[in-house]
Amino acid sequence: MKSADRCFHRCHLWLLLLLLLLALPGAASRAQTNPVPDNLISPEVLADGRVTFRVRAGAATNVSLLGDWMDQTKPERLTPGPAGVWSLTVGPLDTGASIYVFNIDGVTGPDPVNPRIKLRARTSASVVEVPGQPPELWEARDVPHGTVEINWAASQVTGDTRAYYVYTPPGYAAHPEAKYPVLCLLHGNNDTAAGWTDIGRANFILDNLIAEHRAVPMVIVMPWGHALPYTGPQSNNTALVERYLLMEVLPQVMAKYRVLADREHRAIVGLSMGGGHALQIGLSHLDQFAAVAAFSSAVPGQFSERFQDLLAHPESVNERLHLLWIGCGRQDPAFSRNEDLARLLTDHRIRTTFQAMPGRHNYAVWRRCLAQVAPLLFQPATGRP
Repeated sequence: MKSADRCFHRCHLWLLLLLLLLALPGAASRAQTNPVPDNLISPEVLADGRVTFRVRAGAATNVSLLGDWMDQTKPERLTPGPAGVWSLTVGPLDTGASIYVFNIDGVTGPDPVNPRIKLRARTSASVVEVPGQPPELWEARDVPHGTVEINWAASQVTGDTRAYYVYTPPGYAAHPEAKYPVLCLLHGNNDTAAGWTDIGRANFILDNLIAEHRAVPMVIVMPWGHALPYTGPQSNNTALVERYLLMEVLPQVMAKYRVLADREHRAIVGLSMGGGHALQIGLSHLDQFAAVAAFSSAVPGQFSERFQDLLAHPESVNERLHLLWIGCGRQDPAFSRNEDLARLLTDHRIRTTFQAMPGRHNYAVWRRCLAQVAPLLFQPATGRP
């Protein structure tokens, strides 16, 4: 072989080797960024409202499911099957969104093949949605829809930059002369400002009630209720949330949105921790709120002592407070505390509505509560004889 030919073949071999070396990292990179898709279906919502959950857990020895519709001390075990897939069918579940997690050999996390994630102040979970037939008040219907905006602002009270959500009703942009009442809607412990729209579907509830002429068009303000780091001491959280809402969020809302500023057109409502915030803030500031409602409330401690003056003057309270509404599910651990609070208020002749219903400590109950309360707000004779 001629020298020139040997040189050509040698260069050709080096070029092939170089191409192989360059190709191998690319192939590895593509394998990492484009994994083989897992075609496992979970959750699978069945026609009767039951739901099958599945997770590929390989050689796991124990896999369980914990959903917000369950007793939180009693997770349910999945059954192992072929190809390392564990499964469980539950229900039927309540219509709407429910929250669940898997526990695999002691490690808790969301469903790895379900894209619907529920973010919380700490940890995350998965969401399963069971549709109603026909759609419930908290589901999207073919009606005019309002708008949900995220407002970011630096807070001097909390020392960070945080978001609050604002719902404006259908027709808000089309009627620039109109002003609207304000509902402050507060979430529960370990939730975020997105909780009432992401899972509670407050925007759909109001869209549908307004379309049926059952609720007054209103602006809904949904702040983040953890003023302190979630993993630290929480004893001062309610006081800081009160300052954050009254000194920063509401003034910002009044400056940006077309809202009515008087107390007659302002209500405060919350669930769980937010229910405690609603009671504490609303009943302490009857000069700013004319309606207060609490769902599955974390009842403020030492309520009788803290609100001694309010309990001693029921005529004044009833004159100013158009609506005081307390609701809770009968299977909720907080039920007795909420029932006792309603009884205490009634015994002191403060006009109070107490609504007991089937259900646990979850959004299935809180959606029904909001669907009952929203039509009562900002009505001329709401809560009055």
